Amino acid sequence: MATIDHELQQRIRSHIERILPELVELRHDLHAHPELGYEEQRTSGVVQDQLSAAGVDFVAGLGGGTGVLGHLPGKADRAVGLRADMDALPITEQTGCPWSSNTDGIMHACGHDGHTTMLAGAARVLSALAADSPLPQPVSFLFQPAEEGGAGALRMCEDGCLEGRVLGPAFKSMFGLHGWPDWPLGVVGSRPGAMLAASDRFEITVEGRGGHAAMPHTARDPVYAASLIVTALQQVVARNVNPVEGAVISVTSIEGGSGFNIIPGTVT
Repeated sequence: MATIDHELQQRIRSHIERILPELVELRHDLHAHPELGYEEQRTSGVVQDQLSAAGVDFVAGLGGGTGVLGHLPGKADRAVGLRADMDALPITEQTGCPWSSNTDGIMHACGHDGHTTMLAGAARVLSALAADSPLPQPVSFLFQPAEEGGAGALRMCEDGCLEGRVLGPAFKSMFGLHGWPDWPLGVVGSRPGAMLAASDRFEITVEGRGGHAAMPHTARDPVYAASLIVTALQQVVARNVNPVEGAVISVTSIEGGSGFNIIPGTVT
C-alpha cells in the first residue's frame, strides 16, 4: 500500500487549513440555496466558479445538463475519480440555522452541500499540489446531479465521463463518501465489500369498495387492508433474509380517503 511522507502530509494539511474558512462559507451558501435533481443550475455554476478559480479544467452541461467533470493531469495513463452529488430533497427545513434554506419546501437534508464542498476543496488542494510537481496519477472530479432517485450517476456514465470520452483518460478507480453525523468529528469509516444499500421502489394500490364509516360491513375497507400490508412487509426482512446480511424495507407514504366519515375505495 502506498504511503504519504510526512512532508507531503504537512503540505496537504497546510493547504486545507488555509482554505477551510472559505469552504465553510461555501457549504453554508450551498445549503442556503438547495436545488432538486436536474435543477442544480446555481449549484453547477458555483462548482464551475470554484474549478475555474483553482485552475482546474472542466466540462459542464453533463448528466442531463447540470453535471460537471473536472480534471487534473498526472503521470499515469488512467485517472482516479472522485465523486460528489449536488441535489437536495423536497423537505421543509426546520433547523433554524442562520444558513437555513431560502427555498420553501427544499433543503439539503442529506448532506450533498457538504459533499459538493468537500470535492471542490479536494480539487483546490490537489491543484495547488500539482502546481509544485506533477501528480502521480491524473485525478478527475465528478459532480453528479440527481442522486436522490433521479439516476444522475447513470447519465454521467452514459455521457462517457468514466471512459475518457469527455475529459482526461478513462478511470482506473472511483472514490466517493457520505457524511455521517452519528460519528465523531474527524473519524472516517470504511469496510470491505458493500458499504451502503442500493435501492428499489415499489407502489401498491389496494382496491376495495367505499362506503360510510358508520357502516363498514357494507364496504371493503382498503385502509385496513393496507395497514396489514405495511405490518406484514416488516416481516420480510425478519423472516426471509439471512440475519448476517443487511436489508431494509421502508413504507414512506400511504394515501387514501377524502373525509373522516368515508371509507375510501382505494389506498396507495
